[in-house]
Amino acid sequence: MPPAKGIPTPEREIAELRERSGALRQSAALPGARLPQLLDAALAELDGAIDTATALQAGLDPGAAGGPQAGASDTERRLLGAMFQDAPVPLFVLDRDGTIRRVNRRGADLLGAGAGYASGKLFTAFVALPSRAAVHSQLAAVARTGKPRRLSCPLLGPDAAAHVVLALDVLDLAGEPSLLIAAASIGHGAPDAAQDAAGGEAGAAAGGVDGAGGETGAPGGKAAARAIEAITHRLDLVTAATRLLLENATFSESVALQRCARLLAAELAAWVIVDVDRRQRLRRQVVMGPADHESQQLARAVAAVDPQPGSAPRQVHESGSSLLIAHAEDVGILGTGAGDVPLLMQLGATSLLCVPLSDGEHSYGVLTLARRASEPHFEIADLGLVEELGEQLALAIRVDRMFRRRTEIADSLQASLLPRELPDVPGVEIAAAYVAATEGLEVGGDFYDAYLIPGGWGISIGDVCGKGEHAAAVTAAARHAIRVLAHWDPDPAGVLRQANELMLAEEYDGRFVTACAAHFRWRDDGLHAVLGSAGHPGPVLVRADGAVRILEGGGMPLGLFPDAEPAAQDIELSQGDLLFLYTDGVTGARSPELAYFEERLTDALATLAGRPSAEVVSAMQALVVEFSMNDLRDDMTMLALRVGAGPAP
Repeated sequence: MPPAKGIPTPEREIAELRERSGALRQSAALPGARLPQLLDAALAELDGAIDTATALQAGLDPGAAGGPQAGASDTERRLLGAMFQDAPVPLFVLDRDGTIRRVNRRGADLLGAGAGYASGKLFTAFVALPSRAAVHSQLAAVARTGKPRRLSCPLLGPDAAAHVVLALDVLDLAGEPSLLIAAASIGHGAPDAAQDAAGGEAGAAAGGVDGAGGETGAPGGKAAARAIEAITHRLDLVTAATRLLLENATFSESVALQRCARLLAAELAAWVIVDVDRRQRLRRQVVMGPADHESQQLARAVAAVDPQPGSAPRQVHESGSSLLIAHAEDVGILGTGAGDVPLLMQLGATSLLCVPLSDGEHSYGVLTLARRASEPHFEIADLGLVEELGEQLALAIRVDRMFRRRTEIADSLQASLLPRELPDVPGVEIAAAYVAATEGLEVGGDFYDAYLIPGGWGISIGDVCGKGEHAAAVTAAARHAIRVLAHWDPDPAGVLRQANELMLAEEYDGRFVTACAAHFRWRDDGLHAVLGSAGHPGPVLVRADGAVRILEGGGMPLGLFPDAEPAAQDIELSQGDLLFLYTDGVTGARSPELAYFEERLTDALATLAGRPSAEVVSAMQALVVEFSMNDLRDDMTMLALRVGAGPAP
């Protein structure tokens, strides 16, 4: 015959004893643990173990003690029910396992919640964590022995924990399993929540003024003032978080999450945990708590543990729905840390709030807030506020990832427009540099190239009108067209003419390209160069003796007119001479006084005469950046060719 409901079997009694024993050990390791209270609870458990062992030895049912006795009549029960509800002290009727069955009015006021909210929850869910295991053990001892007990503990109220003295006893009802009853009286030096409420009402009737400056002469005036203050604080917090995210000039996801976590931890008096989805796995990103050394060490320990299956963050991430636990009954709701100690116990938290980081389309992770017993438990209003902040954080993450993705795409596109390395040409030094504009994320339109041609080699440089992906497509087309055509046409002007025809055939939405191409061949008297120009600035020729001359550019840009004729010229280069090609980002660079670098171009190159091409390019880049105070309005590209001793015979 199975045991009656509410009467534990020996196996269940032993399992529950083992569970309570483990909880006492974990509580002893928590900061603020009350060792005398835990010792008293441990002794109660020891007594219980002895009773159970004795009963088993005698072949008795350990739950038989304290069985039902003759009860009161129905009339007496109604009378007792009315007395229970109107009793001047907080009363709680509990099942033998500690689940709350009934709460009177004073008890509901003490907890700051309706009687219906508390019913069905474990009584220990309303006890501060350091005392929770001890209270659980004492309740088990009363249920087992039927003997009353008294103990002090902090109960979680609406604003903070109230220290109370609990009187525990067995309540026997005829024909039913025995129950437990807990009567609470406010401990010494602790505020009485019920008395405070009564005092506030009395003050209101007397026409007093509350601490916030609101008149309490009208009923509910104090509550209204507090509500207005709370709403104002929430609006200020949302504004501060919005400003913080908008000022994230670096577009750094990790920086934004850390700053927001720090703000929420300070303003909401809570531990803040941010978990982010990384490759379909929820990973712990930020843990922020009080700004003291001990809390920082604890934050590092919690940050080392990713959300575990079944934990609140995992539940919220998988369901996409927020989770509010005003009074946490399951101390493992956040998972466990080192030594299998629940993270909730390590944080000393009793109230939990989890919201998804979602922008409405994608879920990026979970934002979790946990409050200690010294702070008010989370309410529905807190849920709405944190959900709003979670959405803002999700938008910040989306913008950051979009920014990074566009930057990576831009970098990849830009890299595809430039040669990976310049060819080695006997007797010639070739160096190049590309510097993107300091503003904007779009791909630039500059390009340069160096390539071998039959009997010699060639170089090219160009600039496409506009920026972005479409401009990059035009840039790529122009660069590769010039490179390919140069293998069949020894005349750079002819190469540019054919490239113009190809671009007109493709119809690149009116975009055009300025370009300069040069082909080189060794002759007995030096290096012979043929230059072709399609609307591009003329190169600068720097002789070995320091003489500087700007060569003619000319011609019409590619992609505009079918009969455009590139300009052409021949030059002879001797050992030590340098040919410097550039885009208008160099000459168009402006100083804070709005002067153009074009005015300094030849003088700067004259001072670099005779130096290797790589040094010339590096020095010119530094001069332009310094001249413009690192405010480049346009992309800057340089290509320098310096003649050496010539190829070996």
